Amino acid sequence: MGVSGCGKTLIGKKLSGKINVPFYDADDFHPKANIEKMKNGIPLDDDDRWPWLESLADHMKEWEGQGGAILACSALKKSYRELLTNHSGVSVQYIYLKGSKSLIASRLEKRHGHFFDESLLDSQFQALEEPERALVVEINQAPDEIVSEIISSISTTG
Repeated sequence: MGVSGCGKTLIGKKLSGKINVPFYDADDFHPKANIEKMKNGIPLDDDDRWPWLESLADHMKEWEGQGGAILACSALKKSYRELLTNHSGVSVQYIYLKGSKSLIASRLEKRHGHFFDESLLDSQFQALEEPERALVVEINQAPDEIVSEIISSISTTG
């Protein structure tokens, strides 16, 4: 979890390959209307997000029955994480990819072909409620180091 540009997809895919668990990107489950809003620089509101989050939670329940999964999802607010956890009914380990706004903005400037308009980064940081119960990983290191830190932390905590 984390704001757009923090590396959720890259880290999720690398982690998936290392621990042999399927990877899914929550962005792939957005309805077209949400994608169009974001392409046009319009932040999503909770009315846009709730059905999407409920759908993700349903998928999480399904994936748990198949042995689990890694889901890259912004999950910026505590209420969103609670919905995902409570609606899915599965045990969730949140991994918060944390970085400064300047670092993430510089990454977004280099990213091409993604529907997220980088002008929305401020709204992401405004909405962000840092999780109280999550593995927090600083993103100012190489992706492979981030993945190693995650694997080391989850193998010692459960």
